[in-house]
Amino acid sequence: MKYIINYTRMAFIDVIKYESNSEQFVWKHPVEDLKLGTQLIVNTSQKAFFVKGGQILDEFDSGTTTLKSGNIPLLNKLINLPFGDDSPFQAEVWFVNMMSFLDNKWGTPAPIVLEDPKYNIIVPVRAFGQFGLSIEDPRKFLELLVGNMTDFSVAKVLDYFEGLVISSITSGIGKKIVLDGLSILDIQAIVSDVSSFCQKGIQEEFEKYGIKIENFFIMSINVPEDDPSVIKLKEAKDLAAKVNIAGKDVYQMERSFDVLDKAAENDGTMGDTMGAGMGMGVGFGMGNVMGNMVGNMNTGNQSNLGSGGNTPPPPPNRGEQYYVLIDNKQNGPHNINAIQKMIDQNIVNRQTLIWKKGMTDWGNIMDDKDLKEMVNKIPPPPSNTE
Repeated sequence: MKYIINYTRMAFIDVIKYESNSEQFVWKHPVEDLKLGTQLIVNTSQKAFFVKGGQILDEFDSGTTTLKSGNIPLLNKLINLPFGDDSPFQAEVWFVNMMSFLDNKWGTPAPIVLEDPKYNIIVPVRAFGQFGLSIEDPRKFLELLVGNMTDFSVAKVLDYFEGLVISSITSGIGKKIVLDGLSILDIQAIVSDVSSFCQKGIQEEFEKYGIKIENFFIMSINVPEDDPSVIKLKEAKDLAAKVNIAGKDVYQMERSFDVLDKAAENDGTMGDTMGAGMGMGVGFGMGNVMGNMVGNMNTGNQSNLGSGGNTPPPPPNRGEQYYVLIDNKQNGPHNINAIQKMIDQNIVNRQTLIWKKGMTDWGNIMDDKDLKEMVNKIPPPPSNTE
């Protein structure tokens, strides 16, 4: 394709240089009527490109270049420049800033919705921070964006990529808390790690446009305190902490007392509540817990009495699970506290057969060291003196 142009009335310039402010990623020189012999000045941290018919052709690094047919070979091949020191031609000249633009603020315009991986509650989350960026591959940047944008100011480029930034951050935060098994309520403590994790994901997206992300920081990740789902999440966290600290049995007992106290406060309606069945369930739950606790205390007291005040032996393994044979029927599993109750009630005695994990067959209760001590605390059956 050949370009035929009438140059008789055209005014040509002798110098082409960047003449915009420094807050532009890309700037197109307004003059397209050029000639061989014109000086092209490219500043430090810039690159210049000749563009013709939408094609990005010859590029120039920083420095001063006198245009000749030999140093614009791609353009020369396209328009077939005539020989001569001042031969005219038409082309666009684009300047690309390669410097870093730092301190760019970002923030979620509306809360992003994430599911807490620890407590499986969906909550709204806000985040904000800052990052820097620079053009790493200017040719790729021009190829992908010149046709889609007319204003290449830092503000406009950030607006253009805002959706990509927020989407990448949302995905990054979500993946990080799942990988770490971390509650959203605890994420602020590792915000630096989350920042690094998110930067990797954002960089992968921006590389497609020739852009490098620098110094990406999340300054804050927070949740609205008055949101119902956040309140529910905090309650779930508090509940888990109480169970973890007090132990499941103690926590259940405390909850049972709470229910009974509330019933007693309702104008003496505790009897009605119990009659309705609620109190019965609470009573059984509390009875089991109390029974376990009393069993533990009784065992300790009896050990002290039997040893004459000496240091009692170490407690048996409370985590062991036993099966017992009662009336030729397998019964269980029972922990050692439950076995103690059965001994106290004479359901289990010296002749009872038991089985626990690791045993190849049923064996006598007296063959188990822990249970033998418990059984020996009851008096043997009276002997026949007749």
